[in-house]
Order: sequence, then C-alpha cells, then structure tokens
Amino acid sequence: MATTANYTKEDIIRIVQEEGIRFIRLQFTDIFGACKNVAITHSQLEKALDNKCMFDGSSIEGFVRIEESDMELYPDLSTFMIYPWTEKSGKTGKVARIICDVHRPDGEPFDGDPRYVLRRILKQASDMGFDFFVGPECEFFLFQTDESGEPTTKTIDNGSYFELGPVDRGEEARREICLTLEDMGFEIEASHHECAHGQHEIDFKYSEALTAADNIISFKLAVKTIADSHNLHATFMPKPLFNEAGSGMHINMSLRREGKNAFYDPNDKNGLSKIAYHFIAGVIEHAKGMTAITNPLVNSYKRLVPGYEAPVYIAWSTQNRSPLIRIPSARGEGTRIELRNPDPSANPYLVLAVCLAAGLDGIRRELTPPPSIDGNVFKLTEDEREAMGIENIPDNLDRAVRAMKKDSLIYQTLGSHVFHKYVASKQAEWNLYRNIVTQWEIDRYLGRY
Repeated sequence: MATTANYTKEDIIRIVQEEGIRFIRLQFTDIFGACKNVAITHSQLEKALDNKCMFDGSSIEGFVRIEESDMELYPDLSTFMIYPWTEKSGKTGKVARIICDVHRPDGEPFDGDPRYVLRRILKQASDMGFDFFVGPECEFFLFQTDESGEPTTKTIDNGSYFELGPVDRGEEARREICLTLEDMGFEIEASHHECAHGQHEIDFKYSEALTAADNIISFKLAVKTIADSHNLHATFMPKPLFNEAGSGMHINMSLRREGKNAFYDPNDKNGLSKIAYHFIAGVIEHAKGMTAITNPLVNSYKRLVPGYEAPVYIAWSTQNRSPLIRIPSARGEGTRIELRNPDPSANPYLVLAVCLAAGLDGIRRELTPPPSIDGNVFKLTEDEREAMGIENIPDNLDRAVRAMKKDSLIYQTLGSHVFHKYVASKQAEWNLYRNIVTQWEIDRYLGRY
C-alpha cells in the first residue's frame, strides 16, 4: 500500500523548500473518477495549505452549475507525495501532489465529491465498530502508439498468462512501473502478464479503504506515465480487443473490529463469521443496483460475457472463480471477500462506497446468503441456474442504470447530487451509443439488404 504520513503544514513547506519542488498538484476527481488537479507553484503553497485555493466547479463533470461554481480544495496532508518521474525533470523542477477534499465556500463538504461519498459510508461503518480494508487487483493493456503518439490497439506482445520475456514484450515497462510504485510507497505483492496479448496485472497490498481508493487513482496515473516513457499507451478500458479477455479490478474486502478480522470464525465449516455471511448477502442483494457503478461504460458489458472468466451470475463460492463473489482460501487475518465484476474504468471512491454500504446493509438486516455454488456456474444450463435461483447481473449499461434507479440504498449511498448527475450522464451515454451505426453493422447488412 502507498504509505501515508502524519505531515504537518510546516513539514510540507520545509520538504518543498529542501527538495526544490517547483509545482504542487492539488488533486481530486470528478464523479466518474477522472483525475483532476489545480497546479500551484511553491509560492502559493502556504495559502493552499490554509484551504484557500478556489476553483471553478462548473467546469468539472458532474459538479455544479455556473451560478454556484466556487469550490475550495482542502488538502489531505497525509497524501503529500513527490512524483518519482519528476526527480530528473531539469529546469521545470520536481512535482509533488496532495489529494484534496472538495468543499463549498461556506466550509461544508461538497456532496458531489466522490471522496466525501466514501468518507460518509466509512463513518457509518465506524459507528458500527468496523474498519473497512481493501486490496484491489488492477489489470490493464499496454499498446503501441502511432507516428503521432496516438494510441492504437496494436501490440507486439504475444504473451499469455504468466508469460516470461522475451515473449512478454511489456515486461520491461511493467518492471519500471513496479519500481516507480515502490518509490511512491506502494508495497507490490505481485506483477505478471495476464491472459490477453498486451495485458498485465500489478497487485499491491491492501489498506484502509480511503487510502486504497487514493492508491488506485495514483496507480493508474503512474502506469500511464511510465508506459508513455516507453512509447506505449496504457489503457484501463475494460474490453479493448475482440475475442480476448477484458480487464477487471477485483475488489478484496475485509472488515476489522477491535483489531481483528471480523470475517473469520475458526468454528465455521467455511471459516467465515456470521458478519461475513451477512456482508455477502448484502452484496448479493444489491449486486444489480451496484453494477452501473462497478461497470460504468458501454464497453464494460463487452467484458461481462460468458467464456472469459468474467462473472455474470449473482452467486458466491469458496471454491471456484466463476461466480460474482469468491472467498479466497486464506483464513485467519487473511479472510476476505472478493467481488469480481468491477472493472478499472470505475470510480474507486464510489465503487468502495457502494460495496461497503451493501455489506453493512446485509449486516444490519442480518441477511442470509443463498447456498454456496461450488461447481462451475458457466457449465450450468439456464434451467439449472433458474432452479437454483441464480440471477444475472445487468448485461448492458441501460439495464444497469435502470437497476440502479430501483435500488434505494444506492441512492442513499451516493446522495441526491451524485446519484442524479451520474444517472443522467450514463443515460445520455447509452442513448448516444445506441444511435451509432457500427462497422459491424455495415459489414453484415449493407450488401445483404
């Protein structure tokens, strides 16, 4: 996990002076997880650390109207970091970043800030005596760029799962990404080539949920930056290649209470506590309503199809990877619940917020999950799945948004502002997509009819 430190304002001002840092990025995200920043010079740092840096919120996707546009950035001092790739940046100097919370001019937190959405749900967990920990598994593709530096979907990497170099042509870039992440404070647990040509995965250690969401944003920026230095384009698009596996962002979750893993019970046949079962049941209860958040793009649903190990059936298992929810074999303090459908295009703050909210709802209501599915769900017939009560998650963005609108818990979790802005944007995205005439349609129908 990327380390956090108990910096004071004086510490940061001193480090900036000692390290010769010329620019500081005050970083935040829009409601879709796009990384934004206001860059300031070191001369403006003290003003920014006093929460006096304002910006135009009407220019940020999903924020506010022009007549209420003033927003303030409140730096989270623990997230101060020098970007390693700017250490040798010449006359422009080193660049640091501080992740910020967004507030209104009256000092109140802005309800459209995704980081605030997650903070609110973490407070609910804390009030119930829980701390929420998350370990993400992020996959991505490395593609070649063209003569103009624009991304393509071409790769000279013909590697497959766990492939070695020289077949794995992205290995050198991946190694540098890992080293850069370690310089940023991440503890890298594993990195390897994934199933598809040009596809990779880097796993980093779990952390408290707010830090985990911050880390995912930092991870994606580092991957793209280092890939670019190798004349490659890194993409977190869920399904860039036809007939190849897509990229997921599996979410490993655990709750801790009084310093111990609340999901573990050595006396249970599966090693799971009642809290764990309730949490699983809550996620299953809200799986359909969560899908527009965990899988936010039209393209996300090209990944969620049978045949590529991506989950499409709402079930759970302690033994296989085909259902939506898997319980990895580790027990004791390593006991965790893995949600397998999220993809890396999603906003991590909102994903973790809805996952936690769903699990807490299951705990509050003491919900019971259906029986564990220990066989391969993909091999069951439709009639068999129906007899076992196994439903599908939505199979396109339109159905996902419709399911989201029906789930009151998702509305309560996101809050009115984010919920309505998000729904309106995704409905517009779907309407645009369904009006596009694709090359597939031209190839299939133009000469035939």
